[in-house]
Amino acid sequence: MKRQSPSYSLTVRLRYPDKTGQLGRITSAIGEVEGMIGSVDLVEVRKEMIVRDITFNARDVEHGQHIVDRLHAMNDVEVLRVSDRTYLLHIGGKIQIQPRMAIKNRDDLSMAYTPGVARVCRSIQADPDAAFSLTIRRNTVAVVTDGTAVLGLGDIGPLAAMPVMEGKAMLFKEFGGVDAFPICLDTKDAEKIIETVTYLAPTFGGVNLEDISSPRCVEIEERLAGRLDIPVFHDDQHGTAIVVLAALQNALRIVQKPMQDLRVTVCGAGAAGQAIVKLLQSVGVGPVVVCDRQGALNRDRDTSGNLVKRWLVEHTNPDQVGGSIGQAMAGADVFIGVASADLITADDIKRMAPRPIVFALANPDPEIDPDLAATCAAVVASGRSDYANQINNVLCFPGLFRGMLDVRARRVTQEMKIAAARAIAEVISPQELTPDYVIPSVFDRRVAPAVAEAVSKAAYECGVAARDRRPPYTLQAGGGHTF
Repeated sequence: MKRQSPSYSLTVRLRYPDKTGQLGRITSAIGEVEGMIGSVDLVEVRKEMIVRDITFNARDVEHGQHIVDRLHAMNDVEVLRVSDRTYLLHIGGKIQIQPRMAIKNRDDLSMAYTPGVARVCRSIQADPDAAFSLTIRRNTVAVVTDGTAVLGLGDIGPLAAMPVMEGKAMLFKEFGGVDAFPICLDTKDAEKIIETVTYLAPTFGGVNLEDISSPRCVEIEERLAGRLDIPVFHDDQHGTAIVVLAALQNALRIVQKPMQDLRVTVCGAGAAGQAIVKLLQSVGVGPVVVCDRQGALNRDRDTSGNLVKRWLVEHTNPDQVGGSIGQAMAGADVFIGVASADLITADDIKRMAPRPIVFALANPDPEIDPDLAATCAAVVASGRSDYANQINNVLCFPGLFRGMLDVRARRVTQEMKIAAARAIAEVISPQELTPDYVIPSVFDRRVAPAVAEAVSKAAYECGVAARDRRPPYTLQAGGGHTF
């Protein structure tokens, strides 16, 4: 059964007689239908009547309505208003643009705009690199989508994808001090997306591709990375892979298995699955067997129409394992799921190698219930915040882009990804490490600075940094960074 979640949080305003026991009756009624009460606030007392706001979490929309119906049915209780807190948070959008300085007088205006701005424009015309120090390009990332693969929702289009992209921009600012702007494109044509991002590139210091369906996203990223002189990063691929590698490094310390001896089964033959495989192979993991819904990918499968699956067939499964997902898991040390709900069972895990590691990362519903997986696996992780060991890309992309922007990296390299993964993993000390704590919390403020420092160093050492590294720095919550 689903757990109650803040994402289905309602506030009901109730009016009822000011009598002993009335509040207890109301809270008991909510509890009887499994609502989780968060707060009870007094609004007013008038003419022997009380008005209160009661906030509670439900499991989903239907459950929330059931709780409200239960309150409507109570004698002497009047439901004045029902507010969905998630919708309230989105009214007017979640981000805004603010100037960095005030325009208070003519002097301010003449420097920020005409005529003073003309001298700055000419400086950039003479030296285009000056745009990185004299404009927002220094600290700005484009979050680009076509809305074709929004997490848990699928192809919902560019308009409906905007709330997700706004949220991504918020996370960039909050955790990395990076100014990010959502760009939702009304086209699914890969050529037009590449062309549009190329035209927009002079405004930004980096491009974060988001929620673009596979395999198109692979081609779009590769071609943009080859065309632009700023880093292009598809977070659904590489952010996922980086955090998976970080969690795996710590999980292996728990089960005491070396990276090079692992047998890994990956469920999910899309862009994220491919990125995970590439990153694991770059640190010496092997062999890897990749499965889709039909089972293990091998040379007997026709993958000619899918460039991602064709690559996976050519670079994984050296023993040509066949069969179902469960059969491919037999004897594996690690299972990594980036597919969809309820694809594996506890019996599948029991057929894995001793002390198996299970990362069931499909969102919102994983490949197996994490509580069930924990009964037969040594370490379990999921993509959900209501379980231990959440594999969440916010551990990666704010610090990754912070580090890249600070050294003006021209592209993202495999060495930078590995450095980011290592930095995330090392936030947890050996003394802190437990089966339920192999990956830091998304709210651990040590993560983004550690990732930024590691990535900037790796970019410099790889020769893709256009600016020298600066001394270590700290990030300030909610914005800026200081050196």
